[in-house]
Order: sequence, then structure tokens, then C-alpha cells
Amino acid sequence: MRPKRTPAVALASAALLLGAMAVPGQTASASAESAPPGGGPVAATEDPRILVFSKTEGFRHDSIPDGITALTELGDEHGFTVDATEDAGRFTTKNLERYATVVFLSTTGDVLNAQQQRAFEDYVQEGGGYVGVHAAADTEYDWPFYGELAGAYFDSHPPVQPATVRVEDHAHPATAHLPHEWQRTDEWYNYRSNPRDRARVLASLDEDSYTGGTMDGDHPIAWCQEYEGGRAFYTGSGHTKESFADDAFRQHLLGGVRYATGATQADCRPEQGYTPLTGPGDTDGWQQAGPGSFRQAEDGTLTSVGGMGLYWYGTKELSAYSLKLDWRMAGDDNSGIFVGFPASDDPMSAVDNGYEIQIDATDDPARTTGSVYGFQAADIEARDAALNPPGEWNTYEIRVEGERLRVFLNGELINDFTNEDPARSLTDGHIGLQNHGDADEVSFRDVRLKELPTPAP
Repeated sequence: MRPKRTPAVALASAALLLGAMAVPGQTASASAESAPPGGGPVAATEDPRILVFSKTEGFRHDSIPDGITALTELGDEHGFTVDATEDAGRFTTKNLERYATVVFLSTTGDVLNAQQQRAFEDYVQEGGGYVGVHAAADTEYDWPFYGELAGAYFDSHPPVQPATVRVEDHAHPATAHLPHEWQRTDEWYNYRSNPRDRARVLASLDEDSYTGGTMDGDHPIAWCQEYEGGRAFYTGSGHTKESFADDAFRQHLLGGVRYATGATQADCRPEQGYTPLTGPGDTDGWQQAGPGSFRQAEDGTLTSVGGMGLYWYGTKELSAYSLKLDWRMAGDDNSGIFVGFPASDDPMSAVDNGYEIQIDATDDPARTTGSVYGFQAADIEARDAALNPPGEWNTYEIRVEGERLRVFLNGELINDFTNEDPARSLTDGHIGLQNHGDADEVSFRDVRLKELPTPAP
């Protein structure tokens, strides 16, 4: 089923694409009964609304009021309205239509009856969003739909203690601001299953950094996924009151809300088996062809300087592979990723013998973001729906199998190209990042590769 987007969410997304900021003085409501009864989708002139649900039938966290306050303040700052409730009767088809996402804030136990569950399932299947915070995983154990939406059920936890959170995804808005290793104190849940096979793990715990982890060294703690037409984000953090006063955690929570509402895009497909080609202090195998360079920050981000040149990976030629990387434009900038070219110190060799997957905000369709430059434009409608604006991170997957080249932007297929020129064969070649010129500033990070089986002729 094609996800539905309410007018308010569509308006918010358009504003973000134009680089709009929240208007000062916008307010959010945190009163449990402040919202009027359901009456269809919120009007396009209103702020997007989120429903914060915190009913508990088991353990009750004393941090729930702090969570409601934090979400309300984030709404004030970023242009969405918060309605908070513990009334399960608000889960009707008509009322849920008013909300861009529903936050389950440390709910516990069996909180919805069968009719309310069906209304929520319909809401998600029509494109509604879900955000689960901490004990949301300790909720509705006998409702399979909810368990799959949340991603995993709670199993146990040790005492509150410091731990190292390893950030695995640096493009998702919930984790893009975080360092590779995030030190924080919380109550660290163990889960009954590992969501890695069905969700994109954004962050995981280093079980050697604390005591009481039981997930054999692979311990996801935050993840996202698209599920039955809707978007879902879960974070295992948020037990303590202090979490909701912490700027880094609040930004983490905000990023999850923005993803779930559709205000920003991200690749939430499962990801396993990739080898990192760049990282903090790691550029082994890379070399510069032509003028300019790439400046590497402490977090491993590579930013183009001068040009026109090419930073290319010379360790091996590639034939069938999935190349993933995160990229960000500062403004109306120009760069690209080259594939399928022979080894050379001349950057024009890649232009003449390979293909460029373009990054450029404003050129014509055959030479703008997502195009196979000069050969095939992207599906512009799909590209525009998947694209985050300058200043925000995007993720490319460039998938080469034989002479077929596919481009995915934030998880969405936007270009499917087949090479028919023997001089530009994709079956053997190198990959590279372009530094286009002095006026262009494009950043890359977390370049990673997964080699695939060679397809039959």
C-alpha cells in the first residue's frame, strides 16, 4: 500500500526542502485533554501534530513528565504541536488521522484493546508514524503487529550505569550529530530478539563498556524501519529524567520524530556485510588524481577542496558491488561519485571511461542529483520525494551488477541505467569521489562497500 501523507506533513516537508525554519513563538500543547475531538486530517495551515501516549499497565517511569516536557519544547522550537494523553480511547480511526506520528513514551503492559489496536494498525498502514521510547519495548507482548513495528521486545536490564554507545549510522537525523562513540548513562535494555535483520540499526551498545549485557556482543539500542506503509523509530534510551535534559539525547529524539513524520528522509533498510573504506583517520587505499584535495575532519568526514580532481580508491578493481556513502552539500554545490573507470592519475580518465552519479542541486535533469551524468536523468519525482535539502545528510547506494547500474537515494530507487558502451564497461573498474572546484563544498562520510556475486552474462 502506498503510504499516505497528511497535508500538514506534506507542508512541513516542503518547508524543509526550501530550508525554512520554525517560526518563533509557535506553541505546542501537552495537556492530556487539550485537543478537540477527531475531525479528519489537520488543516494544511496548522503545524503538524504528534500524539504522545504514556499509558502504563506495568512499571511506571518517573521520567514520563520530563519526556512530555522535552517533546513539547522541541515542538515549540521546530514547528510541531504535541498532544499528550494516557486515554486509550483516543485511538480511533478518526482521531488518529489528525497526527503525523504517535510517540509511545515508556508505555508498559497491555495498553490498547482490540478495537484500538485495529485503529492503530490502519493508521500505520495508511502512512502514519511510530516513535517508541525506552519502555515502549515493554508493551503489548500479545500483539504481533506492535512487536514487529517496535522492532524487539524487552527482556531484562541491569542497574543504571554508564556505557559506550557505538553510532552505526551517521546520516539518519537521530544520529547524524553524534560522535562515533557516545558516552552516556541510562538503563540499558536487553531484548528478546535482534532487530538487525529487519531494521536499520542506528546505534548499538559496547557490551564490554558496562556490566549486564546479554546479547552476545551485537546489542542494538536504536533503530528505524519502514513497516507496512508507515515509518518506525525506536530508541532504548530515556529511562532517566536527566536524559530529557541532555541536548544530545533531545536531538536524538527530535531526529526520530522528524523521520517518523516524514519531515526528513533516511535509508532505513537493513544493512549488513559492508566493509568501511573510510573512517576517522583512515584513508588507506585512496589517492588524489588532479588538482585540489579532500580535507578530513576528526570524525572522518571528507570535504572537497578545490579541483577539478578525483579522490579514488585504487586498492582493487570492482565488478559487482553495492557502494554506500553519506553525502551533504553546503549549498548549491557540485560533486559526484565515479564508477567503472580504469586506474589513472588523470581525473579526466574517469570522465571519459566511467560514469558519474551526480550531486548538484539545480542543474538540468540529466546533470543534477541522482542522474548518470550526461546519460540518464533520475526519476525526478522519486528523487525529489527522497532528497534532503542542503545542510542535511543523504545516503546513496550505487549498485553495480554486470552492466546494470542502480542508484538509491535514502533507500528509494531513483535511477536504473544499463550501459551499452563497451568502452565504458562496468564489469571492471574503480570508484572515486569528485572535488569539482573552489566554489563547491560537498562532504562525504562512511564510504562502505559490499561485493556481490558476479551476475551471469
